[in-house]
Amino acid sequence: MTDLLAARLIRDIPDFPKPGILFKDITPVLANYAAFQEVIDHCVGWASGKAPDVIVGIESRGFVFGAPVALALGLGFVPVRKIGKLPHDTIREEYALEYGTNAVEVHRDAIQLGQRVLIVDDLLATGGTAAAAARLVETLGGTVIGFSFLIELEFLQGRAALDGYEIQALLKY
Repeated sequence: MTDLLAARLIRDIPDFPKPGILFKDITPVLANYAAFQEVIDHCVGWASGKAPDVIVGIESRGFVFGAPVALALGLGFVPVRKIGKLPHDTIREEYALEYGTNAVEVHRDAIQLGQRVLIVDDLLATGGTAAAAARLVETLGGTVIGFSFLIELEFLQGRAALDGYEIQALLKY
């Protein structure tokens, strides 16, 4: 959907956070009311047809997009966070990085048995974090009905890590 205002506002930042990386900076989209609203409206339109019971957002930019989607749909919002950031009883899921592993957590009581869950994040890259979030939801008895991303970096083949799930990505690079 390259005709989106958001597509024209995302800027490329070379060599961030390290040499050789071309970072997609979404902060101009967030700073522009019309572009931000456009992104949320597209996500809400897609999500409403899936009939989710709750929205899960992945730290940290998944919070920025997931929370307004949850509000627009009249649903609750559940944060999936980095290790040690949630104050209550949590479960943890590890995922692979290029060198080593990382992990995300969710509160043990955040997802109810049988809930239909839409997972939202800003970017689909390798799919490791998103797949870990899906495993957390499923461990708690929820059903992942799909993923919604603003951006998909197709060359990193993150969809392979999410095989079998429905995925919406507004912009693809």
